[in-house]
Amino acid sequence: MGKPMHPLITIIDTAKMAYGEEIVGVKISSDLYCIALKDKSCAMDYGRNHYDFDEGALIFTAPQQVITLNKPQRLNEVQGWMLYFHPDLIRNTALGTRIDSYSFFNYAVHEALHLSEQEQDTLTTCIQMIRKEVSARIDNHSQQVLVSNIELLLNYCARYYERQFNTRSAQNKDVISKVEALLKDYYQSDQLLTSGQPTIAYLAQQCFVSPSYLSDLLKKETGKTTKDHINDFLIEKAKTLLLNSSDSISGIAYTLGFNYPHYFSRLFKNKTGMTPQAYRDN
Repeated sequence: MGKPMHPLITIIDTAKMAYGEEIVGVKISSDLYCIALKDKSCAMDYGRNHYDFDEGALIFTAPQQVITLNKPQRLNEVQGWMLYFHPDLIRNTALGTRIDSYSFFNYAVHEALHLSEQEQDTLTTCIQMIRKEVSARIDNHSQQVLVSNIELLLNYCARYYERQFNTRSAQNKDVISKVEALLKDYYQSDQLLTSGQPTIAYLAQQCFVSPSYLSDLLKKETGKTTKDHINDFLIEKAKTLLLNSSDSISGIAYTLGFNYPHYFSRLFKNKTGMTPQAYRDN
């Protein structure tokens, strides 16, 4: 594939990539961000989920994330491109401070973005602009131009992910219902006392999605993050206990999985505008 033309960014044509059985099952990570568009014969397992498009799977990985390939790949078997860039390219830029807001870098592989043909064309145009700049002589404007084009690419991706959430609204509502059921079961099985409060990671695992994907899905559908859903559930249970039991405020806090009662009181007041005692006495 030749040497990279820029020390901090490169674009790879996936049709020119080939590897054998020796790499199958090997865990791979790097210090780079990666955005990769691959067709349906991609050698990565995307799980068993139904997708909106048969072709055009876009995946994102951040530095130190691990990917495992599940089959060999021949030359010209997979069509697409892979954009790699080092964090140093964006470190002293506005994008560097905002890169974590593009939460799809933390989605699982099976939560890939699936693109229409028109969307693929738009992103590929961005890649062509980046490739042209990478091929040019480095000057005082190179970093700004490259970073601006990467940010444009990411903003298109954010738009397309929102479209994907919208087109899967029925599936998303199933996840919301499952989260609500999981919280009820968690409370009724006394896991609050034995294991503490349910975590975002626990709910995501039970829903077979990544924590970032679950929070974004819930935020899109309900306006609330996973943590908001957990806290709202706990506060509703707290209201019931405050009005229907004689347990102390501290006792109720411990029952709801709070290690420190003052944390419970602070959250309760933030959510209701009243202290637990004032709510009980009202």
